[in-house]
Amino acid sequence: MRRRGYEPKPRRRPSQPTQANHRNRSACHIHPAAMKPAARRPLLLCALAAAAALSFLLVAPPPPLAAHLSSLLLAFPASPYAGRPKLLFLLAGQSNMAGRGLAPHPLPAPFRPHPRVLRLAASRRWVVAAPPLHADIDTHKVCGLGPAMPFAHRLLEDAGSGESSLVLGFVPAAVGGTRIWMWAKGELLYEAAVARARAALAAGGGTLAAVLWFQGESDTIELDDATAYGGRMERLVNDFRADLGIPDLLVIQVGLASGEGNYTDIVREGQKNIKLPNVILVDAIGLPLQDDQLHLSTEAQLWLGDMLGQAYLKFNSSTDSRQ
Repeated sequence: MRRRGYEPKPRRRPSQPTQANHRNRSACHIHPAAMKPAARRPLLLCALAAAAALSFLLVAPPPPLAAHLSSLLLAFPASPYAGRPKLLFLLAGQSNMAGRGLAPHPLPAPFRPHPRVLRLAASRRWVVAAPPLHADIDTHKVCGLGPAMPFAHRLLEDAGSGESSLVLGFVPAAVGGTRIWMWAKGELLYEAAVARARAALAAGGGTLAAVLWFQGESDTIELDDATAYGGRMERLVNDFRADLGIPDLLVIQVGLASGEGNYTDIVREGQKNIKLPNVILVDAIGLPLQDDQLHLSTEAQLWLGDMLGQAYLKFNSSTDSRQ
């Protein structure tokens, strides 16, 4: 059935980062200076020449769309709830989790900031969550709208006014163009995600409620990667649980809606056949795509976020009924 929704402008399909780029990134986050050329700055006084040279190397202006979206981050720099215990969610995977949805003006309500929805910035400081949530994490591409904010609004809506103490905390860790082997234990992306999750638990406390995982499009290119996907995903789940000390950690994975290669069905089959407990699948197949036929549209990200929220609430409801 054809869905009505946003008509995003065509975008060029982003290029894949090389393996070398991924192996050379910081274990905490990917610094923009590591991926983007330095920007030219006006000449300063001679006495400040050394400082100007350092700034020249470390500061680069964001692309126009990123600058537009990043202005939202500057508008919500801190939160009075930063020190409160939070229900935490680790956001991991590749570009469709980081968000490539185009931002209409004004933003639809499910994407707008809320004072009780926070995100752990790359600086490991809690700030009010505002798109793009991965702007300082997935720095080699222009980030946009993903599923996390609609997910949060779905949870807040379910809590209602009687649960005004509920504070949600997102831990962004997704990076576009990555294959699942890059998320194996010992690789920089995995170690960065675990480090950020631990920092989130320490910075204000709270409970890690789930990992929201949307990845696999890049594993559809090579047959070997596609056929190995299911086993690699199971190892990833077990490693997350062991290293974070949460044996029953919930992992909600998104079934692929698209792929970069010809083996999407094989990766999807691997996703469906994971037999571990507390791993559930939310299938994105059929959601509308952008013109590149790879990234979810803004409307699709809104629907996906709501679907993820419903899946999380249903899981919690069934868990509570068994206790």
